[in-house]
This record gives sequence, structure tokens and C-alpha cells, in this order.
Amino acid sequence: MASNRPVPEAPFIPAQRDTETFGYGDYRAEEGPWEEWNPTEDSVAPVRGRHRVAKQRGGFARSSTVLGVGVIAAVGAGGMASANTGKPPVSISLPDMPSVGSLFDDDSADAQPAQATATLSPLGLPSADEGEDNADAGEVLRNRIMAQAEQQQGQAESRATTAALAVAEKQSAAAAAKAEKEAAAEAAEAKEKAEAAAKEEAAAKAAEAKKAAEEKRLAELAKQYVLPTSSYTITSTFGQAGSMWSSGYHTGLDFAAPTGSLLKAVHSGTITEAGWAGSYGYRTVLTLDDGTELWFCHQSSISVSTGQKVSTGEVIGRVGATGNVTGPHLHLEVHPGGAATGIDPMAWLQGKGLNP
Repeated sequence: MASNRPVPEAPFIPAQRDTETFGYGDYRAEEGPWEEWNPTEDSVAPVRGRHRVAKQRGGFARSSTVLGVGVIAAVGAGGMASANTGKPPVSISLPDMPSVGSLFDDDSADAQPAQATATLSPLGLPSADEGEDNADAGEVLRNRIMAQAEQQQGQAESRATTAALAVAEKQSAAAAAKAEKEAAAEAAEAKEKAEAAAKEEAAAKAAEAKKAAEEKRLAELAKQYVLPTSSYTITSTFGQAGSMWSSGYHTGLDFAAPTGSLLKAVHSGTITEAGWAGSYGYRTVLTLDDGTELWFCHQSSISVSTGQKVSTGEVIGRVGATGNVTGPHLHLEVHPGGAATGIDPMAWLQGKGLNP
């Protein structure tokens, strides 16, 4: 029975304490890394009989497979932890080692030990360039995430800008509407003021025109009417209350003047009465063409007779103090249409353009 030849000694790789390999903050002894086991003649018990260990496909024995699966799982966890921490994956190479079955194969003593070198990716899959590819993939993923974040930020900024523009536009529209409303109100107010001013101006012009027309009419009337006497003083007015008058108030307008002062016809008309009238003394009644009666009372003498036609300014008598008087004066009364109750002689004379 042939003896087993010693396996070539593998190069010694010291244990490295990489605190970041498996994604933990501190080094843990139970997590490795572990030193490789190299079987020798002393460590491997001699095989008795013709029992042999069958070779496994792919060059790995069952024990090697179990070891590889554990290493792959550990490396995968470390790769995922590295990916989670943002660091590039770490590639782990397995040294060349023969399968366990070859240690007991007498026929393969001179054969070269099987090569079992593999680079494990973060997913636990052997690939020569997987580490570099994963690093590139991580960078691509990072760039994609950054690009997506920038895109989302740009979209958020765009939405914020759009919202701000909408608010500004709404505020601008509200301000424009308010300004338009205020302008319309100001225009309406200005229009009302202009119309009011125009109406006032028109009314003022109309009043001025009316006044001018009245002045013109009175001027024309003044040529037809005269005051009943001259050199006089107004002593009593119409409606003045007093016990000296039998009616309780004064019924005419008194022109105080010296006895014998001339009395004139205020307007052309007809003498309808001339003579004594009790408390009125000597009285002359002049009836105008419109039926208005003018009473001239307290005369000292009468110069006309009943039925006589007189013209404006013609002398009809003289001032006296006959009847119920306190001194010489003319008591003038105006009775429109011959009515028993008279009106204010002052207003009537002013209506004729005269100012007593």
C-alpha cells in the first residue's frame, strides 16, 4: 500500500483585523478572519484498506465546499455591510489548495494539486472583476440617487416657484381689481361732482339771468310807477301790533312828512272814491287797470274827484293829520282786486321796482 505524499505547503497569510470587513464597529474574534489549514502527514491519519474519498466535481471536497459556503456567506454579509456603509466591496481570494480527496488518492501522487482560486463578490458569487464592477455600480447608484435627489429638489423648487408665481399673480390681479374699482369710484365721484358743479353753474346762470330779467322788468315798471310822496320817513310798517289801531295791528305803510307835502298817483288809473272816511280822515281811492285799489289816507286836502282818470305822478292831494293820527303822515294801503283785507304795501311797491 502506497503512502500519501505530503501536500505542498501554502504560503502563510497573516490574519488581518479589518474592522470594516463584516460591517461591525469593533473587531470580533469569532468572526475571523481565519488562517488556512494545510494538512500534512502528521495531521492526516493514515488510511487503512482500500477506502478512498471520491473526488467532487469542481475540484472541491465536501469539507472544502462547506468551508467555501461559509466563507461566501461571510463575504456576502461583509459585502452587503460594505454596500450599506457606502464603502467599496472587499475581494477575498482563496489560496490554491488540493481537494481533500486527493490526499487519499494514491494514483494522483504525481499530479498537481487542483487550483481553487476565486474572487467573491458582495453577493457571494466568484468573479474576477466583480469588485471593480460593484464599485462602479455603487458609484452609478450613488450618482443616480444624487441625480434623482437633485431632480426632486428641482421639481420641489419648480413647484414652489409656480406656487409663488400663482400667489403673486393672484395678489397682482386683486390689486389690479382694487385699483380698477377705486379708479371707477373716483371717476364716478368726479363725474358726480362735475355734474353737480355744472348744475350749480347752470342754476347760478339761470338765477343771474332771471335776476337780470327781473331787474329789467322792474326798471321798465319803475318808469310807470312812482313813490306817493317825497322827503318822507317810514314810521310804521304793515302788520305791526299796537293798541292804537282798531284791528290790533297796522294795516298799511306810514310815510311821515310835513303837512302839505304833495301826494302823487303811483300809477295811472281811475279815482273811485274821494272824501271823508272816519278814522282814515280824508281818503282818496285810486283803482288801477288790474283792479288793485290804493288808499291814500289822512290827507289835509284832496285835488281830484270821483271818476277822474289820472296818470302816473299826477298830484291827487296833500299830506295831513286828519282822522285817527298822532302827527302828519300818509297812510297807504294796497287791496288787490278791491279785497277788504290789504297786503304789505312795502312788498307791493318793491315788486313795481320802487324802494321806499
